[in-house]
This record gives sequence, structure tokens and C-alpha cells, in this order.
Amino acid sequence: MKNLTLAAACGALLALTSCSTTKTKTADGFPFILPTEKPNRVLSKALERNYDNYMGPTPESNELYSQFRYTELKGLDYSNHDGTITRRDPSKVIFANGKYYVWYTHRQTPTPPQGADKSTDVIPSADWDLSDIWYATSEDGFTWKEQGVAVPRPPKPEVGWRSVATSDILVYKGKYYLYYQGFMQTSGKRGDDCPVAVSYADSPDGPWTPYNKIVIPNGKEGEWDQFSIHDPYPLVHNGKIYLYYKSDFNQKPNLVRMQGLAIADNPLGPFTKNPTNPVMNSGHETTMFPFKEGIAALVIRDGNEHFTVQYAKDGINFDIAAITTLMPDAAGPYIPDAFTDTKDGRGITWGISHVTNIGNRETNHALLVRFDCDLSQDLHDPEMKRTNINYKPEFLYTHGLNGNQKKRIAEENQKVKNSK
Repeated sequence: MKNLTLAAACGALLALTSCSTTKTKTADGFPFILPTEKPNRVLSKALERNYDNYMGPTPESNELYSQFRYTELKGLDYSNHDGTITRRDPSKVIFANGKYYVWYTHRQTPTPPQGADKSTDVIPSADWDLSDIWYATSEDGFTWKEQGVAVPRPPKPEVGWRSVATSDILVYKGKYYLYYQGFMQTSGKRGDDCPVAVSYADSPDGPWTPYNKIVIPNGKEGEWDQFSIHDPYPLVHNGKIYLYYKSDFNQKPNLVRMQGLAIADNPLGPFTKNPTNPVMNSGHETTMFPFKEGIAALVIRDGNEHFTVQYAKDGINFDIAAITTLMPDAAGPYIPDAFTDTKDGRGITWGISHVTNIGNRETNHALLVRFDCDLSQDLHDPEMKRTNINYKPEFLYTHGLNGNQKKRIAEENQKVKNSK
């Protein structure tokens, strides 16, 4: 009994000491010099998140935070931007044969897009309709020389007979694989019916042999990806081919866009969709890259978590790692270790993206631009890590009110006047 009493007393004293120590640690205010590691003290939810969710307690120390800079590409003609030529949805950039390569959606038609109802065999319904996959090469990443068609539209009824678009590249065991969307009807007449197809070659210059089979089929009726599988994006991870993709779903006009994943042992499949799909709840085009032991992602435009950089150690369960602005649309980064199955991904510093809605409604088309950033373990560019970016009024005014909004405000003003 004495021993039990003594033990209880010691336990109570230990608890009291521990409690006293904890109180001492939190008695003073949070330190003026921001700790680089999570401090051992009671923290608010915001401070807990600051240390647990990000790869550094400040944007300057977060390797997955960056601003983005853009440069006009030289060497590509757009027919005076009359809407008859478009280049969009670039692939990842690779380096081979002493130069950089990029593949992209290319449309050259007699007219700009006219909508689904006015489309014909030669008049496109949308910017990506009646397209082929073209490619270009560059010595420096700024000036590009167009090399022509890589993958043309196949004859009907093969996959992609209406349009082949949104390609991305995989280099695997000495061969090259181009994945792309194969449209089998006019875009806009029933969703975007475009399952993933693939062509392969022994050289980045081709010739490309079409596989002539659907690589990732649409989901079953009632599933999130039943109508569209967009933006196929392959990486080598954990000894397998990880093919990410996007789908549009939900009821119009409230479409949502999320990202899925399919995995295979062979570039030609069979691919198995991840059972937790969608693996990301936001984003429009799909852009991933190896980072450290996992996969990082640029999440643009759509969804609750748009304009974030995310990270998943397993390539499946993504968390927000950074929040930024002016992210590149349909980014195709230069990723030297994209296909090496690295366990220490180095990140990215530049790539090619597109800008859409060039011209007016009658001449709508897209063009390719270069983006630069610091999302790399091997680069520290303080200018890319800034957060206090100020925009000129001219830029802000381009995001002004539309006609309906101006009308609503005028009516609200009139109601205020009438009520006085």
C-alpha cells in the first residue's frame, strides 16, 4: 500500500512538473524571430498549418512556392492572329539530339471556330476541333522551329478521326510515346467524347505508329469520367507508368473539373484507374512533376483549391503545399528526371504553356508562351519567391465589370435613390 501511495504521489508530482513546464513555454509571446522549425509550444491552427502543410514557414523558404514569368516565343506564325491557326496544350519539354522538343495541338482551318451547330468537315466547332499533333524544336527554349505534323488525324472510324489534341510525351526504355485525346465526334455535340489514345516511335522525330486502341476508356454511365478524359499526362513513378488525367462532370452550367490517375506496368497498358479517383479536387489542365520522393502538381483555375501547388509523397494523396497567382495554363514543364523513376525529384524552372482567347469572339485562338519559375531544389531565385507583387491599373482594368454587372449596379443605385 505504501509503495502504491508513493507511486501515485510521484506520478502526481511528475504531471504537475510537466504541466508547469508547458505553461512556462507558452507564457511568453510568439518569438520575434520566426522559428525555422515548428516550435514546441501551443500554436493556433493557422500556425500549426504554417509548419505542417508547407515546405517552409515562409514563401521564401518554401521550395514549392514560386511566382511565374512569361516570355513571347519566337519563330511561330499565327496568320496575323486571324483565328485560322491555333497552338495550344503543349506537352512536357524534353531534351534529345542536342535540342529541346515540344508537342502541341495544332489547328489550321479556313475559318476560326464557329460552334458545334455551324461546324463541318472543314469548319471547326472549337479551338481544338479538327486538330493534329505537331511539334517544334529549339536550341534555347525561346526561339522555336516548327517541324510539322507528328500525329495526324487517322481515317474514320479510328480513334481520333475528328481531332487529335492535348498530347503529352513519355520516354520509356528507349522508346517515345505520345498520349493524346482522340475525338470521335464534333466537340460540343455530346460532351467531349475523347478517350485517350497513344502513338509510339523510336525517335522524337518519328515516324509515329498509332496503337489504334483506346488506352484509357471513359467511365461507365453515371461515373465522374463517363463523358470526358482530358489532358493525359504520363510520369514514371514507383516503377510504373502513372498517367494523370482530367474530367469534366456535374450538371451544366455548374461543371466541375478534377484529376484522376491510371497506372500501368507497360506504356500501352492495360491501365487501371485508381479506386480513389478523383485524386485531386481541383485544376483544369494536368501538370505534375517528380519532387523529392513524391509528385508535385500545378493546380490552376478550377475548383476550391485552384492556384495552388500541391504535393503527394505517394503520387495519390495530394495536399496544398503553396498558394500563388498567375499560374501557367496547360503547363508543359522541362523535367529532366520525369522518366527516371527518381526518388529525389529536383523540380522545374521553365516550360511552355498556352494563352487562350486571343483576339475577339470571331477570331478566337490560342498561342504558346514560355514560363519561368523557381520550383526547384537546385535554384534559389529571390525574385521568383516574392509575394508582394503590385499590378498596374491597366492590368486590373482588364478584369473589369461586364455589361450585366454594370446593369445590375445601375438598378441597385436606382433602388437606393427611390427609397430616399
